[in-house]
Amino acid sequence: IPELSSPSVCMRDPPRVEEIIKTMQKAGTSKIQVISDFDMTLTRFAYNGKRCPTSHNILDNSKLISEECKLKDLLNTYYPIEIDSKRTAEEKLPLMVEWNASLCCQTDQYPLEGYQLFFDHLQEHSIPLLIFSAGLGDVLEEVIRQAGVFHPNVKVFSNYMDFDETGVLKAFKGELIHIYNKREGALLNTGHFQELKSRHNVLLLGDSLGDLTMADGVHSMENILKIGFLNDKVEERKTSYLNAYDIVLVKDETMEVLPTLQEVLV
Repeated sequence: IPELSSPSVCMRDPPRVEEIIKTMQKAGTSKIQVISDFDMTLTRFAYNGKRCPTSHNILDNSKLISEECKLKDLLNTYYPIEIDSKRTAEEKLPLMVEWNASLCCQTDQYPLEGYQLFFDHLQEHSIPLLIFSAGLGDVLEEVIRQAGVFHPNVKVFSNYMDFDETGVLKAFKGELIHIYNKREGALLNTGHFQELKSRHNVLLLGDSLGDLTMADGVHSMENILKIGFLNDKVEERKTSYLNAYDIVLVKDETMEVLPTLQEVLV
């Protein structure tokens, strides 16, 4: 795969990656499912050096939302904590819960371009795409819908807003999903994984170490290819990403590797 020779692609064990890919190829499309994060994984982190918005930022950038209801202060407070490699997951966990809970007190173009091919190719081959996101499910579903790629094979597990009769956001529905409890979210949805029990091979995509647990609900998993998107604090976090992911894409704005790799797999 020529794209895997790109300077933005790092692998700790290339022969192992090649072996996984060949095994998944041989098994065929009926045995694979894709499990992915959304913000900064299926969307760009940056483009031409400029930071792209997340599902939270869409509300923050909206001209329809008053300044006092915007989320920028929360992002500036909690995002540095999320990517702080000096803090343990246990230390970050209550703060991530606090971040999501705080959203209930607050009420450019979204960067999906380039991934239409990825979504369409999965649909063409009837490959399920499960998205686990700590973002705002209402927003990201609308983004996918407006991009014309909310195909029947796409299933989203995220935080959905619950409004009162006056239209004020009062809470989130069900259990909050944050960066460090995606495993619990996966296990809570084992019924959905049960429907996919014949799909023993997984392509997992994430931009944090917390995303690695998204496939924990998969039944009888045989092979998993983990692709990590390392977008920020690269030198500080590169070693831990290489130890955890099979392929690490470092500040990759080209959006060429994943669609090409996905075509090879199927």
